[in-house]
Amino acid sequence: MSNLLILGAGGMGHMIYEMAMESGEYEKVSFLDDAKKESTVVGKLIDYSDFHGEYDCAVAAFGNNKLRLSWIEKLMACGYTVPAIVHPSAVVSASAEIGAGCFVMPRAVINTKARLDIGCLVNSGAVVDHDAVLEKGCHISLGSVIRAYCQISAFRKVADGKVVYARRRKIDGVDSGALEDALYAFGFGNKCSYVRPFGAGHINETYAVYMPNEGGEDELMYVLQRINKNVFKNPDEVMENIFGVTEYLRRVIREEGGDPDRETLSYIKTKTGENYFEDTDGFPWRCYNYISDSVCYQSAENADQFYQSARSFGRFLKQLSGYPAETLHETIPKFHDTESRLADFKRALKRDVKNRERTCRREVRFVLNRERDCSVVMEQLRAGNLPLRVTHNDTKLNNILFDAHTKKGLCIIDLDTIMPGLALSDYGDSIRFGASTAAEDEPDLDKVHFDLDLFEAYTKGYLEAAGDVLTPAEKEYLPWGARLLTLECGMRFLTDYLQGDTYFKTEYPNHNLVRARTQFKLVEEMEDRFGEMQAIVRKYS
Repeated sequence: MSNLLILGAGGMGHMIYEMAMESGEYEKVSFLDDAKKESTVVGKLIDYSDFHGEYDCAVAAFGNNKLRLSWIEKLMACGYTVPAIVHPSAVVSASAEIGAGCFVMPRAVINTKARLDIGCLVNSGAVVDHDAVLEKGCHISLGSVIRAYCQISAFRKVADGKVVYARRRKIDGVDSGALEDALYAFGFGNKCSYVRPFGAGHINETYAVYMPNEGGEDELMYVLQRINKNVFKNPDEVMENIFGVTEYLRRVIREEGGDPDRETLSYIKTKTGENYFEDTDGFPWRCYNYISDSVCYQSAENADQFYQSARSFGRFLKQLSGYPAETLHETIPKFHDTESRLADFKRALKRDVKNRERTCRREVRFVLNRERDCSVVMEQLRAGNLPLRVTHNDTKLNNILFDAHTKKGLCIIDLDTIMPGLALSDYGDSIRFGASTAAEDEPDLDKVHFDLDLFEAYTKGYLEAAGDVLTPAEKEYLPWGARLLTLECGMRFLTDYLQGDTYFKTEYPNHNLVRARTQFKLVEEMEDRFGEMQAIVRKYS
C-alpha cells in the first residue's frame, strides 16, 4: 500500500486525512505544516522533498486556490504521485475525469462526462452536472450547483449555494439569434462544432449541424430547418402529420426487415418535448437525424436512376396504404386541386399587383386555353372514382436520398406536404420534374424536352413497387396526372410571378416566369405524345 503525505494540517487537511483513511488505500497518512504541533505532523512544508523516499503520494490541502495549485505543481515536480481524494459518500460518474490533487468532499456529485482539471475542490453537497468543465484550481463551495456544459475558469471560487448556468458559446456558421436559439432548443448548442447552409429547397431555410463524434471528429449528424410560416401557416398540423407518418413508417420498415434509421427520416423533439421550436419572430424550427452515406440528385443522370426513384415513391405509397389518410391534416388546403390553382391564377391575373401581366401575355393565354383540362381529375375525384391516399405532394427526384454505395433509392425526405391526396398527383409531379431534359429554371427552352424514355423508366418502376395497391382507375389516369401536375406547377410559378414572388425563393426578378415557361414547354410535348404515354402505362399495368 501507499503512504500519503498531506501538506497543511488545518481544518481542510484533517477532512482530507479522514477521507484518505476511510478509503483504505493508504498504510500511513501524515502531515507537513509550519505551525501545527501534532503527533501526525512530521515536519514543515519546506521539508516536502525530504520525505519523498518514505511517502510516495502527497496532496496539498489548502483552501486558497492558487496556493493549493502551486504546491501540487511542486509535489509533481519532485516526483510524488498526487492523487485525487474522493469521499466514499460522493457520487462520481465513471465517465467523469478527475484531475490530480482534486478533492471531492462528502455527498458531492460529479455527473456524466464532467471534467475537473488538477487541484479542484468540490465541497460538501455541491453538484457538478454533466459535461461541465472546471479549470485548474477551482473551488466549488458548499451546496453550489454547476449546471451542465458550464466552464468554470481557473482559480475561481463559486460561493456557497450558488447556481452557475452555462454561457452560450460561439458556434461557427451561426449568424442569427434565431438559429442559435434553435440549436440550444434541440440540445445541440453546447457541443455543436459548426453549421452551414444545406440543400437546395425553394421554401425553407435548411442547415447542416456538425457535432463531434466519439472519435472527436466533426461529423454531420443533424439537419435543422426553419419552416416558412408564409407557406405553412399551421406548423402544429404539419409536424403532427410528419411525426405520425414517420413513426408509422418505422414500424412498417422494421416489419419488412429493413432499417428504419436509414429508410425513413427520424424527427427529433425539442428538449421540452415539443414537435418543433418557435423562435422570437414566430418561425418554427424542426430537426431530424442526417442519414449518412446517402446522396441527393437534382436531376436524373440516367434512366436507371429515375427508375430507382420511381420504386422509392411507389414503395412509399404502398407502405402507407394502411395509414388512415383521413386523419391527416390538410396543411395546405387544395394543394393539388388544379381547379383551385386555376382560380388562384385568375385572381392574381386580375389584380396584377406588380404590373407584370404585360410581360407574360403568351404564358397567360397558354393557361387560359387549358381551362377545361383543369377539371378532368377533379371530376373523377368528385365522382368517387379515385381514392384518397397518404401522399407526399412534392415528389421531385431531389426529395429522395439514394444509398451512396448501391445507388438505390433509400429514403423519402421533405415531408412538409404529407397530406391526403391522389396517387396520380405524386406520380405526375415526379414525371414533370424528372422526365425533363433540363433544369426547372432553364432559360433556353430549346434545351427543355419531355423525355419519353425517362417517362417509361419511371412508370415501370412505380407500377412495380405500388401497382397492386392502385385501382384500375388510378392507373388509367396516371398520364393525366403527369400532364396536369406539370400544368399546375407552371400555373403556380406564373401566379407567384404575378403576385411578386412571395412563395418560391427567387434569385432574379423573372425567375418564376422562367420556371413557368419550362413547365409549359413540357405540357405541350406531353400533349403531343399523350397516346404514347397511355400505351406505356397499359404496358406495365
